[in-house]
Amino acid sequence: MTTLTSPLSRLRWTFTDGLTLIGRELGRLRQEPGQIVAALIFPAVMVVLFGYVFGSAIQVPGDDYREYLMPGLFAMVTFSAWLGVMTRTASDASRGVMDRFRSMPMARLAVPFGQTGADLLTGLLMLAIMVGTGLLVGWQPHRGLISTAQAFLLMIVLRYALSWVGVYVGLAVRNEQVADAMVPLGLPIAMLSNAFVPTGGMPGWLRLLADWNPVSALTAASRGLFGNPGVPSGNVAWPLAHPVAAVLLWSAALLAVFVPLSLRAYLRRGR
Repeated sequence: MTTLTSPLSRLRWTFTDGLTLIGRELGRLRQEPGQIVAALIFPAVMVVLFGYVFGSAIQVPGDDYREYLMPGLFAMVTFSAWLGVMTRTASDASRGVMDRFRSMPMARLAVPFGQTGADLLTGLLMLAIMVGTGLLVGWQPHRGLISTAQAFLLMIVLRYALSWVGVYVGLAVRNEQVADAMVPLGLPIAMLSNAFVPTGGMPGWLRLLADWNPVSALTAASRGLFGNPGVPSGNVAWPLAHPVAAVLLWSAALLAVFVPLSLRAYLRRGR
């Protein structure tokens, strides 16, 4: 009887401690209101900058660039998940917070699960703000509630998978300053996609990288599910021809690789 219930007990213990650590991570927002202000302002700045400033000089499919743009901005916010988790994880590691967690009677695996769970909740807040901003500037989904929900579900799934990349990188660098220096590297990766312009006009080698970028797959999937302009057609790379499947495969691959790597890196730090 004990052998059958002990795995369930450990799972319940990990889940309960993970929820506690999610609450701790969310408590940071109350102590650092600047992060809340930044989360509120960032979506509006992105829409104004790319939708009105750059959009006036960019020719894309469709009559309204902001209809084309918003799915790409949603994908960029989704992709930013690993950067935030990376800096918070590196900060906890460098300041000895994780060492203190190990000295407490808590499930060790709850720490990385808490980091990723908290990012999922804050990511939902940022996504909601950006959706509201998009609706204010004229963007809207056209395929109904189910397709719209499927698009946002894809974003949530990929964001959670990417957050595990952030946990692993944060544990690997173990230095808050190094993690902060790596944050700007995320912008070129996100922009090397179809989020802002079609990839057809890029040089061959650059187009190959952009077409296989998970940001491009998520953007293409979102445009198709929202009914926004810019859905790839014709002879395109496999991720753009089957974007929903590509996003799910990217998510599964990232989870399969980085969940065990993150857990191993965390447990090794305690040895």
